[in-house]
Amino acid sequence: MAKKAQKRKVKTSKMPASVCWFEVPADDLDRAKKFYGSLFGWKFAKLSAAIADYWHIDTGGKDASPDGGIFPRMHPKQTITVYVSVPSVDKAMAKVKKLGGTICSGKTTVSGMGYFAICADQEENVFALWEPNQRAA
Repeated sequence: MAKKAQKRKVKTSKMPASVCWFEVPADDLDRAKKFYGSLFGWKFAKLSAAIADYWHIDTGGKDASPDGGIFPRMHPKQTITVYVSVPSVDKAMAKVKKLGGTICSGKTTVSGMGYFAICADQEENVFALWEPNQRAA
């Protein structure tokens, strides 16, 4: 008797402004994957060839706990970035500026998934805004 195909449960969060993704830059991807895999039990899967050296991190959470990505560090001061889900990246970027923050990288499309922007607070702590939208192109 054949087993039913198991559907992967998509992690979603209904609460606006909740952490929905994180990214870990690494100087040595193999070392970093071994470290986080051994420490937390995280699993890693290479994403499509369209995204060079970007690996999905499955944190194993059964609820809306965020997964993440790991990739080669692009500059020496680059640190872990937390993505926060917002209803509108455009409105959130305007609020960041109004509150004295900085837009480091403006609204960027992730086709079929949504939009993000990289920002910093007044103390130069970097974070990202994420607007889910499957029609993003």
